[in-house]
Amino acid sequence: MERMLSVSFTHLGAVWKQKPRDCGSYNMANYRTSESKREQFRRYLEKAGVLDSLTNVLVTLYEEPEKPNNALDFLKQHLGVVGPETADVEALRLEVVELRQKYEMVLEENKELKAKLSHYEPQQDEGRTE
Repeated sequence: MERMLSVSFTHLGAVWKQKPRDCGSYNMANYRTSESKREQFRRYLEKAGVLDSLTNVLVTLYEEPEKPNNALDFLKQHLGVVGPETADVEALRLEVVELRQKYEMVLEENKELKAKLSHYEPQQDEGRTE
């Protein structure tokens, strides 16, 4: 099975979505140029290990006994590109905003308490007799 998937995805770099062409204006030179570019791109993907990585991840997904709800997330996770979920990121951003507000409030309260303390400290020193 792995060999079949490998063969199927070996040509992944050569598959391009193109607009349908008018058969009357089809030119053999354009076809060869396009094929040449595709072949170069396929070799690039193969040399960079992209095709092997994709094949391995897809085989892993195929062999998974319980298929995940989101196949794209599975692929991202197994390719090592998964970052935090969008909802998690948004929740963390809100938490940062709230904590910054609390921090500012605590700084302001600290300033006020220091001012009160400095106001009462001299009176305590004057009231002491030695």
